Amino acid sequence: MSTQVNAQIEQLEAAIGSVLMGKPEAIRMAVVALLSDGHILIEDAPGVGKTVLGKAMARSLNCQFRRIQFTPDLLPSDILGSSVFLPNLGEFEFREGPIFTNILLADEINRTTPRTQSALLEAMSEHQVSIEGETRPLAAPFLVLATQNPLEYEGTYPLPENQLDRFMMSIEVGYPSREVERDILTMHRTGEPVNQLQATLTTEDIIALQAAVRDVRVDDSINDYLLDIVAATRTHDELELGVSTRGALIFYRAVQGMALAEGRNFAIPDDVKRLAEPVLAHRVICRGVMRQGRRERSQAVIRQIVNSTAVPQ
Repeated sequence: MSTQVNAQIEQLEAAIGSVLMGKPEAIRMAVVALLSDGHILIEDAPGVGKTVLGKAMARSLNCQFRRIQFTPDLLPSDILGSSVFLPNLGEFEFREGPIFTNILLADEINRTTPRTQSALLEAMSEHQVSIEGETRPLAAPFLVLATQNPLEYEGTYPLPENQLDRFMMSIEVGYPSREVERDILTMHRTGEPVNQLQATLTTEDIIALQAAVRDVRVDDSINDYLLDIVAATRTHDELELGVSTRGALIFYRAVQGMALAEGRNFAIPDDVKRLAEPVLAHRVICRGVMRQGRRERSQAVIRQIVNSTAVPQ
């Protein structure tokens, strides 16, 4: 592992951490998803820094960034774009929607209809958009960072399983400690710090780091350990739906990304343990659980499976 790679990742995390204070684990998970070419769903209460994390990540990279506030009246064309007739030319011209960017912040994604949510599916899986009979590629890197409030259900549309499966991770930010919160108050005295954040990496740097992730070595014993956990979700008594093969592939890629972020070119069992909950919990469905309790119960079941799965020596 080159010292340049380590330095680049440290610079990126330090830049994000300068405005999202006291949250190194959330920052590390977001960076791992970025390195692994995945997408992030941030589920947490309002005002804890979900949007700040997205903005900070975008500003730390010299790349395009767009934000969409999801609302019930949002249409797929508001995301993807549409053709506009130009009378002076007598022809139609395609106007790109905000999805044509590097980092897309989908704020409160569960406040729009399933029809509009589904407009993101192809983009998140294939990094392309098919519209009006033409397939248009998206720029690289491409990352969707979506937020939602898991405690508020009025006027929301729960994300369907096939949409959730497109997100590499579902993470939380949480409340800061009192000492950190005091520093946050002081830091915001003269304005919003995230708006002053300077880029530390370029899009070319991120593409190179994403390529480096795929070179991380994962031994067969680690693969078997990962698959043992995935298989356990499919036979667990409390789960109605286990992790799909796509989920297993995403889990594998995230493990490679975590190893790189930790400064290694090989994966270890602790990478699998650390990622199991954020990568797998939103992909399973518990039996007979009401909507309000699904998230916490899924996380508990994944923790139970990890604790009961034999770790390779």
